[in-house]
Amino acid sequence: MPKISDKHRKIAQRIAKILARNPKNRFSHTPRSVASPGPELHLSSKQWSDWKSGWTDWKWHIRHSIRDINSFERLLGVKFSETTRKAFARTTEKFPMAVTPYYLSLIEPDDYENDPVFRQSFPSPQELIIERSDMSDPLHEEEDSPTPGITHRYPDRVLFHISNICSMYCRHCTRKRKVGDQDTMPGKKEMLKGIQYIRNTPQVRDVLLSGGDPLMLSDERLDWILGELGKINHVEVVRIGSRMPVVLPYRITQDLVDMFKKHHPLWFNTHFNHPREITATSRAALTRLADAGIPLGNQTVLLAGVNDCQRLIRTLNQKLVKNRVRPYYIYQCDLSEGLTHFRTPVGKGIEIVESLRGHTSGFAVPTYVIDSPGGGGKIPIMPNYIVSWGANKVILRNFEGVITTYSEPESYQATFCDRNCKSCNLKLKEDDAVEQCVGIEKLLSDSDTTCSLTPMDNVRMERRNNVA
Repeated sequence: MPKISDKHRKIAQRIAKILARNPKNRFSHTPRSVASPGPELHLSSKQWSDWKSGWTDWKWHIRHSIRDINSFERLLGVKFSETTRKAFARTTEKFPMAVTPYYLSLIEPDDYENDPVFRQSFPSPQELIIERSDMSDPLHEEEDSPTPGITHRYPDRVLFHISNICSMYCRHCTRKRKVGDQDTMPGKKEMLKGIQYIRNTPQVRDVLLSGGDPLMLSDERLDWILGELGKINHVEVVRIGSRMPVVLPYRITQDLVDMFKKHHPLWFNTHFNHPREITATSRAALTRLADAGIPLGNQTVLLAGVNDCQRLIRTLNQKLVKNRVRPYYIYQCDLSEGLTHFRTPVGKGIEIVESLRGHTSGFAVPTYVIDSPGGGGKIPIMPNYIVSWGANKVILRNFEGVITTYSEPESYQATFCDRNCKSCNLKLKEDDAVEQCVGIEKLLSDSDTTCSLTPMDNVRMERRNNVA
């Protein structure tokens, strides 16, 4: 576990002092599916002074998430204007706030207004500006839901919503309509309906667990869900989408990772938006996941005033790769209500990709996508690298501006395809190949029964054959 900074110590001790003065200030974020209450709910004043054990306990952070402006001020050591306080009250009536002490500790108090972590965590009155194109459910997830908790949009995969709550409420959340909705938190009975749908739908080979944040569930509940999905033969892979490594990396415990290791192949996608979110603690969490053999990906959302800069995105992606995380997607900000001030023109995203492709490693370049309104799914967007196209020739340009020609084959005969794969002349061999021993290796192998190798033109063998 990385060394805890003085800043973390101060914030943890301030929380302890606030609670010691008035125990009623303890926050009641205790969703029913989170693991049973830990001993920290019953700590004595002396125990509250043990800030270090609390700071490294993920449940401590959830129960002490900051939900009001007074606590935000006291813990960060800043003072908001009366105008800001009134705007905060109006905004949180519609879109509530919750910030983990860990994530709050990343904010630079001396320049908080320009801080990327502050802008992703503190409510802005601009969230109340609803434009004509804004929607509460821009991706139409509810309409593509054949059963509660399931969004089935693509042919061979489904989104399985197993949690409606998060450790913190990101201001740019595309599911703001559900933020903090603990009343509709899916229980085991609801989850069984989703599992039953997956079991009855053989084309589903890939299940993405999402929410809310799936890691708000207890290890035991996650183990049960992964176990149930593992019993379904046609489910080949399960992915987890979680922002915990960013906003509460202490959630990535050794017990959690040991449980994950029982359910391979398991993939994990997280959500870093800015290089400052990568800390010693988040690095340790990513290392723990990667060392468990879990492939890691990252989804970034392009946010005005936070990361709409090619240099920032390049730095972020290079840091991610260094920590064994593959930059997977960079999303254009959705048309959800309350996100107008975060949206950039599409041209900004293309400009960023233009500054990545060729300028850094290919696997550090994510796919830039627009998750299309109306349920059309993710549509990739990129700069145009084709300058022109003629008979058998394509004129291309590279990242340096070099214009080049690619000559297409003159004699290519396309294979007629009527989607009748059984009659295809390509002799599709999709099964695994079987390794075979060759030469002397055959005689050495225990798996091959060959006991001698004889040349084909051996006279003695010809004599044997003639006798026969």
